[in-house]
Amino acid sequence: MNVPVTLVVSISKQTLAIYSNQKLLKTYPVNTAKNGLGEQQGSECTPRGKHIIRAKIGSAAPLQSVFVGRRLTGEIYSPTLAKNQPDRDWILTRIMWLSGVEKGVNRLAAVDTMRRYIYIHGAPDEMIMSGPASHGCVRMHNEDVIDLFDRVSVNTPVLIEQ
Repeated sequence: MNVPVTLVVSISKQTLAIYSNQKLLKTYPVNTAKNGLGEQQGSECTPRGKHIIRAKIGSAAPLQSVFVGRRLTGEIYSPTLAKNQPDRDWILTRIMWLSGVEKGVNRLAAVDTMRRYIYIHGAPDEMIMSGPASHGCVRMHNEDVIDLFDRVSVNTPVLIEQ
């Protein structure tokens, strides 16, 4: 990571853009919450506002490796695995754990993004193009999440907007 960047997640466009010095570097397709925008604990909504990347997890993990509780399971995602577990919430390849920075909006009490375990993470590629469907997280294609992971550092600002 050579230069400071800022990430902007657009819910309406279902994109994540990476900027450096207000110059657009790249835009990725994403998938956000099927329940829309919201900050309340238990809402399964994507939280709005200013955040930072609090932690980066999985730097050496293989492509499409499966995480549960931010730990590698030893599994590699496949259509067969998905067919056998159709209701599983797939967290794959890399995790960037978000933390809100606006007290009372997305930080502390019942609106705390980090306590809600909201991540930017890899997901089965076919899920990304389906439109909003996550449980609050920002899902990305696996190759894209690796590219983004390598471009950002802990404390990178992330703005989630309509």
